Amino acid sequence: MSMNTRELVIDAVKHLPDDAPVEAAMERLLLLAKIERGIEQADSGSTISHEEVKSRMAKWLK
Repeated sequence: MSMNTRELVIDAVKHLPDDAPVEAAMERLLLLAKIERGIEQADSGSTISHEEVKSRMAKWLK
């Protein structure tokens, strides 16, 4: 069973240390949102091949 956005936010905040700054919560939520978006893109077939990733990375790392 997947959680809705509200449940994901609440769960993420509950798992932060008691002394975590607001920025940590925001970073965690942004990370989770990006992961969710990536999963949705993969499920819809909006991905690139491993070879294309290697090609792009080679250009960036020059």
